[in-house]
Amino acid sequence: MSKYLGTRSVRLGLTAVATVLLVAFVLLLAYENGYGPKAFAQWTMDGIRGGSIYALVGLGFVVIHSVTGVINFAQGEFVMLGAMMCASLYGLDLPLPPVLKLAVAVIASIVTVTVVGILLERGAIYPARGASVVTLIIITIGATIAIRATALIIWGTQAKIVPAFSNLQQMDHIFRPFGLTLGAQSLWIWGTVALVLGALLYFFERTILGKALRACAVNRRAAELMGISPSRMSLLAFGLAAAVGAIGGVVFGPVIRPQYDMGLAFGLKGFVAAIMAGMVSPLGAVLGGLILGVAENVGTGVTGLYGYKDVIAFVILILILLLRPQGLIGGGERGVEES
Repeated sequence: MSKYLGTRSVRLGLTAVATVLLVAFVLLLAYENGYGPKAFAQWTMDGIRGGSIYALVGLGFVVIHSVTGVINFAQGEFVMLGAMMCASLYGLDLPLPPVLKLAVAVIASIVTVTVVGILLERGAIYPARGASVVTLIIITIGATIAIRATALIIWGTQAKIVPAFSNLQQMDHIFRPFGLTLGAQSLWIWGTVALVLGALLYFFERTILGKALRACAVNRRAAELMGISPSRMSLLAFGLAAAVGAIGGVVFGPVIRPQYDMGLAFGLKGFVAAIMAGMVSPLGAVLGGLILGVAENVGTGVTGLYGYKDVIAFVILILILLLRPQGLIGGGERGVEES
């Protein structure tokens, strides 16, 4: 026990030292390049916007892993499908007012992607439920490739356009609080993340189905003895994660131009956010996503190496796995009991 505590203390110390050194390095670069508080505020605000989507993807990872023990690397593809379907459905010539047409496109996209998540669980994960963790991970990677290839066939390589929610135009409303640049879509993104997190917390804490899902996450065998079906909870977890990913894709679509291959980046960064949460804490996944988004934007802003933005996520992932593999936020023992 004392050896474990000593190792844990060493890792905590190394994590703290690494964090201090990284912060000092960033501040030194900012000072040398003449960046002030205003630049940091802009980078932080933009980072929170992107980090909010990483948070939603991380939430999907945590929900599925907590209940089934599966790391679903197809989670990023749910974001892509949500954005691409919304763009395609909104582009249809429907006899509806623009606002109603966008609402129909958003709802239909989320429902369709939820069905895709359910089909993935029932068609690929459930038949292999007795397989090893590595086998299940390979299955989700194969599903990722299949979904991306299907998206390429359907939509091609051309980027799509999702209109801004505030004015239904390609160009969003821009606000300039305190001299900073803030798009109206950012407010939609932040509000959506807050709403989704609040809805999930209510679902897990206040509803019978949510409590059953939590019970299955804590101890699957005991939950089964109490009459809870792990199979149904697994199906619910995949459907819920797919819906959350689709919501992220729909609300973030106006900020970028969605493409068939965008899911890979979102999936990997959402995975980093989930790793920060120890793969068990939904709130930790949200905080991890926000931290990652801010770290990306501040790091690329200070260095000017915008083409290497994705590298920062991998550096953070490696540091966490080396120094604190149980996660930075809410890490702990895995909730799934092996059968």
